[in-house]
Amino acid sequence: MPLRREATARQMRLGVELRRLREAAGLTAIEAAALLGANRAQMSHLESGLAGVSEERLRRLASHYACTDESFIDALVAIATDRTRGWWEEYRGLLPTSFLDLSELDHHAAFQKDVAIVYVPGLLQTAEYARAVFSSRLPQLTDDELELRVRHRMARQAKVNFPHEIVIHEAALRMRVSDRAAARAQLSALLQLSDTDRITLRVIPFDLDGFAVASSTMTYVGGPVPKLDTVSRDAPHGSIFLDSEAQLSTYRTRFHKVEDVSLEPDRSRDFINRLLKEL
Repeated sequence: MPLRREATARQMRLGVELRRLREAAGLTAIEAAALLGANRAQMSHLESGLAGVSEERLRRLASHYACTDESFIDALVAIATDRTRGWWEEYRGLLPTSFLDLSELDHHAAFQKDVAIVYVPGLLQTAEYARAVFSSRLPQLTDDELELRVRHRMARQAKVNFPHEIVIHEAALRMRVSDRAAARAQLSALLQLSDTDRITLRVIPFDLDGFAVASSTMTYVGGPVPKLDTVSRDAPHGSIFLDSEAQLSTYRTRFHKVEDVSLEPDRSRDFINRLLKEL
């Protein structure tokens, strides 16, 4: 197969998982390549996501690596053989790659869990709220770049259909990223969204005890099997993805800690209603 010019986050994840399996089996890249009749460079391209792999070769590798987790292997095969060209492809070359990777992550997500401290999570933002957030970026975006990002975020929202749990701090609810009218519209949108079966919204008020142990923004995205879950964190130039077993375990625990000290959904809706009346 010809080499890709650029691997997507999903393709790189497949390569990372194959490398982890190889290392767990105690094999070098040269030894693993020999098992496939390949060379070290070809194995490097495979494990970096720049080269594809057929189902037959992937299953051969899994066998050589003594991996017996059939669900995990099947999930890797699904990634390797996926030829989806999603709606996000229309933005390729127009937006940074991380925006497209987030869209692809959404497309394959089984569920999502968010902890929001400063801003309302992107998948719950109104267009005006998103516009204000993107407007704060430095260096400043052009009008066209700004509207492109807003349009992409709204498109992401329209496409998702997975169960979504959100724990949002009062700070994010009170933060006026734009003006009073935009703040009211955003709180109203949260109330409307929280009334759907797909979304569970919880609030952490300022005066709630026990929050400091887990006070950081995070997005935890469920994969087809737990080993393929992903944590997304904001970075200065886009999103970064974390996926090691230790990291996933840490963030799963962190979300449960935050969830445990947050208000129940009904009380959270009452809390947001009170904030809305104050505006």
